Amino acid sequence: MSDLALNDRPRGSESAAKPDLDRKPHVSVVAAFLLFLVSGIGYAAYGVFTDTHNVGEPLALGALLLLGVALMIALGFEFVNGFHDTANAVATVIYTHSLPPLTAVIWSGAFNFLGVLVSTGAVAYSVITLLPVDLILNVGSTAGYAMIFALLIAAMIWNLATWSMGIPNSSSHCLIGSIMGVGLANELVAPAAQATSGVDWSQAVSVGKALLFSPAVGFALSALLLLLLKVIVPVRKLYEEPRGKTPWWIRGILILTCTGVSFAHGGNDGQKGMGLIMLILIGVAPTAYALNRTMPESSTPAFVDIAAKAKDVFAGQAQGAQQGNANDARGLIGDALKRRDLNRPDVFAALAALSDDVANGVKSYGSISRIPAAATPNMRNDMYLAADAIRLLPEAGAKFSAGDAAILKDYRASLESGTRFIPNWVKISVAIALGLGTMVGWRRIVVTVGERIGKQHLTYAQGASAELVAAGTILGAEFYGLPVSTTHILSSGVAGTMAANGSGLQTPTIRNIVLAWILTLPAAMIISGCLYLIFRSVI
Repeated sequence: MSDLALNDRPRGSESAAKPDLDRKPHVSVVAAFLLFLVSGIGYAAYGVFTDTHNVGEPLALGALLLLGVALMIALGFEFVNGFHDTANAVATVIYTHSLPPLTAVIWSGAFNFLGVLVSTGAVAYSVITLLPVDLILNVGSTAGYAMIFALLIAAMIWNLATWSMGIPNSSSHCLIGSIMGVGLANELVAPAAQATSGVDWSQAVSVGKALLFSPAVGFALSALLLLLLKVIVPVRKLYEEPRGKTPWWIRGILILTCTGVSFAHGGNDGQKGMGLIMLILIGVAPTAYALNRTMPESSTPAFVDIAAKAKDVFAGQAQGAQQGNANDARGLIGDALKRRDLNRPDVFAALAALSDDVANGVKSYGSISRIPAAATPNMRNDMYLAADAIRLLPEAGAKFSAGDAAILKDYRASLESGTRFIPNWVKISVAIALGLGTMVGWRRIVVTVGERIGKQHLTYAQGASAELVAAGTILGAEFYGLPVSTTHILSSGVAGTMAANGSGLQTPTIRNIVLAWILTLPAAMIISGCLYLIFRSVI
């Protein structure tokens, strides 16, 4: 696709030389790629063996095979994400001749790797909250595995379909659509008498707003930044098509912006795979992964204290309803979460009973790290139910005083600290998959972003403006735990600079990008929903 001419490019633009996108990598680069690939897979296997061995949880051969397949699919999603999304980060440095293409993708891969390593994990668990509650609680069941396989494979199928046509598309958008498809299919196949959960529409709307808002931000802010640069940095060369050797200071700026986008992309997109990998691990080896066994014993008194205060808050809202036992409370809260019907006295009474049981369990064992294998699944589910209920209570209409709201906020944070953690080997394996993915198949998307959005060649200032806005927006979204699309932000940013510069936009490309954006959600939903029904019947 890189050798196709642009029919509507204005006269004179041919003087800006195209980058050489067909140069083959040296054999040493290929060898290093394969070495990192094998090392990543080997390190993941070592991490699983070490973690399960340390807690005395041997895995049967069948479980190991299932875990291996699931991990390969999850890491495969991140690999595809790498060469689909990160091509956007390198397009500007390649088409402004700031870096040779192969150097650019290797550089971008390295900073994607670093971005994953330093990520917080907030986005990972933001994605998980979209999944059906009953499948999260029973992730090791047939339906749980069907969910993981279906949503990851569906996202990869649509990603590869759009990549094959050279259309920039959002991996985040694909994954969200796949999750929604699984939720709707799960609700469809549930028995009429059984309460089950489908899509968490409130959370889906929140994530959808971020995905919808980010392209508009990319377009508008990139256009405004370019216009501002023309006023405050009146250096003519910045706003002309690249010709000859790029000045060192311009090259430095563009390499810096490419680095920022790559780092931000790794920090945001890498987490989506991490969260799903943790669900896989919890399903196969709950003793090792269902609870955060790295929490120190010194944190136990504070945990027990905040749980006791939260119990009093719940009891005060129960209006005299009987608390009952933990098992009854677990079922009542689970059903209330599925129906989104939480603001009831019996639910508050059940939350009080569950909080009491969680606190007594942690106190009796001495710390979360000492909870035995037999008690781990129930403890994890109880903590998840309580934390998710606290998250959704305000949306259900529950009103709390400022003091009670602060107590529940601290309690939820303590519960999430006990269940939300990501081992280092998971981060490193995902970082390797995402980083290596940037070095494969990048040409198709790079050509589209570099040549087919605007009618004129990309200038230095346009590339820098689009990437500065993309990096800032993605890093801000990561801070708030929101998944956003690198592809949408950066491609719309390039379009915004073209519009602001009066360069004109290529209507067919813009139409294809918008059409893919519109179709991604329903297409991913249909594919994942169908795959879920198939996998659920055969696994």
